[in-house]
Amino acid sequence: MRDGSVRAIGLVLAVGYFAAILWLYTRQPQTVAEATGAFSASVGAYRVDEQAFADGIAFFHSDRFAAARLAFTRADPAFQDARTQFYKDLFARGLEAVDRAIAATPRGRIVVDDPSLQMRSGDELKAELETALKGPADLNPLSLARRRRK
Repeated sequence: MRDGSVRAIGLVLAVGYFAAILWLYTRQPQTVAEATGAFSASVGAYRVDEQAFADGIAFFHSDRFAAARLAFTRADPAFQDARTQFYKDLFARGLEAVDRAIAATPRGRIVVDDPSLQMRSGDELKAELETALKGPADLNPLSLARRRRK
């Protein structure tokens, strides 16, 4: 009986190890936070930092996009929450839309004659979106005094 128990335990461990490798292969997490977050999400235990998410929304609505992106990353370090990913995805999709619009113009330059806008060209909008998408390396103290465009 002892021999059968050892074999059964070995089989269970081997199947569990195989399942873990298969899960890692299909999910392909890039960081430990993504791996632990994906695992906790798969068992229903993942939670977003609601305060950081609320901060991100407030920053987003006040046009402080770099701060919003950092707050969303802090709120959802494993990239598992749909609400947080929606706001983070807006930056990337906005940049893609500007790139498509610039590519569609004859000389690659978009100029908008609207006095209510502070940005008048596609290049200005692209620069703002790229600044918002940069990582923590974009935290230049001199840029804090810079007036944000709307």
